[in-house]
Amino acid sequence: MYRKTRFTQIACLIAAFIVFSTTLLTGCGAPAPIQATREIVVESTAVPLEMVAVTREVEVEAVYQARSTAPPPNDGPYPSTGGLVPPNDEPYADTFYEHYGVNPFIDTEDDHLSTFAVDVDTASYTIMRRYLRDGYLPPKDSVRVEEYVNFFEQDYEPPARRDGAFAMHLEGAPSRYGNERHYLVRVGIKGYEIPPEARKDVNLTFVIDVSGSMSMENRLALVKDALWMLVEELRPTDRVGIVIYGSQGRVILEPTFVGDGKRHILRAIDGLVAGGSTYAEEGLILGYRIAAEAFDPQVTNRVILCSDGVANVGHTGPNSILEQIRDYADRGIYLTTVGFGMGNYNDVLMEQLANNGDGFYAYVDTLKEAERVFVKDLTSTLQVIARDAKIQVDFNPAVVQSYRLIGYENRDVADEDFRNDDVDAGEVGPGHSVTALYEIKFHAEASRREPALTARVRYEDPDLGEVIEIARSIAWENFAPSFKATSARFQWAAVVAEYAEILRESYWARESGLEDVLWEARRVAEYLPHDEDVAEFVRLAEQANGIGLVNR
Repeated sequence: MYRKTRFTQIACLIAAFIVFSTTLLTGCGAPAPIQATREIVVESTAVPLEMVAVTREVEVEAVYQARSTAPPPNDGPYPSTGGLVPPNDEPYADTFYEHYGVNPFIDTEDDHLSTFAVDVDTASYTIMRRYLRDGYLPPKDSVRVEEYVNFFEQDYEPPARRDGAFAMHLEGAPSRYGNERHYLVRVGIKGYEIPPEARKDVNLTFVIDVSGSMSMENRLALVKDALWMLVEELRPTDRVGIVIYGSQGRVILEPTFVGDGKRHILRAIDGLVAGGSTYAEEGLILGYRIAAEAFDPQVTNRVILCSDGVANVGHTGPNSILEQIRDYADRGIYLTTVGFGMGNYNDVLMEQLANNGDGFYAYVDTLKEAERVFVKDLTSTLQVIARDAKIQVDFNPAVVQSYRLIGYENRDVADEDFRNDDVDAGEVGPGHSVTALYEIKFHAEASRREPALTARVRYEDPDLGEVIEIARSIAWENFAPSFKATSARFQWAAVVAEYAEILRESYWARESGLEDVLWEARRVAEYLPHDEDVAEFVRLAEQANGIGLVNR
């Protein structure tokens, strides 16, 4: 994923956080002073399976049977902090987000190209859901509009496998929010789908935060439930290794085939206990080393980090861990970061680790969300069909006067780097869809038949090692005559984007309100009656509107 433009800024932010975390005496506990010459400990406490005694087999079977026959956990938010408001007036103490700005309108005479790395993260949306369920509006800095939009199904048709990784979709219509020459454009791509039985085998390394902060809100309990579900979906030929970190990193399970060792894997997960300070660098690097030792070029190799993001990033400087993650990503080991809990939570670190690790970032607030990530979307979560995927939209200056990309502020790629294949961008899994929304303004006397814009996608096929570029254009005459004449999914994406713009207090949404969005959401939801996520959004918009009215 995109690594370079904001790397220095993020490194500084993480450096500042290290200073803060070393003084923190709650949640994770205060780590002891570290000597500058201390090396990473790579001690492994894993026990070879052939050495496991028969008595342990009996114990494992008992644990497995108990979990298998137990009723499903309550599908709702795990216990919250109780709504205690700390002195800074934020609902959760020690929670870190970053403001990336809001894209402006750009005159096509100044710059007719818009280039960005694709993004399939969804954490920002589920973080919002967590805040609302606890009775708060989310912090404006936590809102990344593209993650709200990409959380939802778009109903794009996938490509035939022989046609490449993606099918492109363009749709436009008059905007609800501007004058007669303001239009909204949806640029969408859909990855080809792979049936679960046809996916590649996987080598997974779970890196699990078991520091003291993970005992808050039963965070570790939700991690256990999530990973249990994931393991139950794996095939006998998949492998799993487990690394934990608190005050130091330890291997508790060497890479083990699910077929022979499933009960050992589940028992290791069940036995996790939270405690101690946080040494995330040691845990992550140890996890990568285990993944590298088990690396198989014929399968998907992935590290899955489960954490609340509260971390002493390391003792060799803030750049070190990100540089090492990039190196492992270049060798074909992908990273997925999964966030848990709220309060003592670092969204910035979790997102940037995923960005640098050629992976994606999800936030799990409920067991149902864990099921989405690790069961329903398992193949998309595990496999990659496109590396370094970038989108560039070329607006025709003779037709389009100005444009604004809604969201993707921290995914920006220099226009001249679109065809520079050394510049890292985004990774996409099977069946993933990516949507970008643009507000555009046409020239008053513009041709309706000339292409208004041309969208291009460039990516590397990870199996063939080939770089592929595809393009599609749309003319003004091909836009829908009215907003309500577009597809239901187009209208829904517009509603969700406007909602996110309001929550992040965008200048461009200053004349809109949550009540207006709520009414529009209810209207469009009638055309999507079988989509549970749409129905849930309407309820969330009702909550947000109610909280907003109270806080006026």
